Amino acid sequence: MALELRSVTKRVGQVTHIKETTLLLEPGRFNVLLGETGSGKSSLIKLIAGLDRVSSGQILMDGRDVTGMSPQKRNISLVHQFFVNYPHMTVFDNIASPLRVAGLPRSEVEGRVEAAADVLQIRPMLHRRPHELSGGQQQRTALARAIVKESTAVFLDEPLANLDYKLREELRDQLPEIFAGRGAVVVYATSEPAEALMLGGMTALMQDGRVTQFGPTAEIYRRPNTLVSARVFSDPPINSAPVTKRGGRMELGNGIGWTVTGAAAALADGAYTVAIRPHHVSPVRTDAARVPMIGRVQITELSGSESTAHFRMGSDTWVSLAQGVHRFNVGEDHQFFMDPDNCFYFAPDGAFVA
Repeated sequence: MALELRSVTKRVGQVTHIKETTLLLEPGRFNVLLGETGSGKSSLIKLIAGLDRVSSGQILMDGRDVTGMSPQKRNISLVHQFFVNYPHMTVFDNIASPLRVAGLPRSEVEGRVEAAADVLQIRPMLHRRPHELSGGQQQRTALARAIVKESTAVFLDEPLANLDYKLREELRDQLPEIFAGRGAVVVYATSEPAEALMLGGMTALMQDGRVTQFGPTAEIYRRPNTLVSARVFSDPPINSAPVTKRGGRMELGNGIGWTVTGAAAALADGAYTVAIRPHHVSPVRTDAARVPMIGRVQITELSGSESTAHFRMGSDTWVSLAQGVHRFNVGEDHQFFMDPDNCFYFAPDGAFVA
């Protein structure tokens, strides 16, 4: 059952919340909406789910126009980042609620609830109430309710955002397997590029109410079609700066330059923008990171086994993200090294060129 958006928009007064969007979302794999807070992910989910009316365009499920149809008639499930469970009901009754509304026989309700509880590993909690559960168990209950309904489309709006790190990692690994083979279109909204990569499938990058790129997640990560897409799919923020190609070299300024190879070597001489992700800018020289640059350190962060440094170079602020513990002195110059083989190049209009 495919879910198709045809030129869908959402306007409120003179403000356009969702710009014209055409997408084909297929079952069998995750469809990820990736973008910063305020990029339009939740707004788009509300339109697809029927919680909000489109201003123009069509929404089709399995070829059937459902644009003006209520959420109840669309046979969809929605899981928010907040734990939406009925506090006066047991876990069993919370999961069973959509089945009872549908009037299913008691024996079928029991069988489907227990099967979903087994998938989410919450069978021992079926007789508890939500206030007796941990945050992860409450979210598993909400996910079980989405599974047991056997919806044609499941919308997960940043469902792991309010869980602690360990629970996020655990559920993130399990989600693709949980929904595999169920025949539903799964749409998962997140603001974390790393989460999109872990989930795989297809990703729609969103910025300012517009889908900037849609396709296989790994492919988009390796080849963003615009500088905007590259920025959406990078955390920490991707480094970018103006460069000039002269002959076989790219020149960044301040004596920084490197020889270009491959598709970049075939570019015409002129002005471009170079972009490189922070983990390809190292505080130490390596075989790959070999282009030296000096920047004044502004902020440093140590997170687990990774060291991050924000440094000023000319009029631009760059970020280095490296494995291991590295020492930086804020306010002092430090030498960094860039990997030229992992640079993206964009034309003055922001289009990817190499």
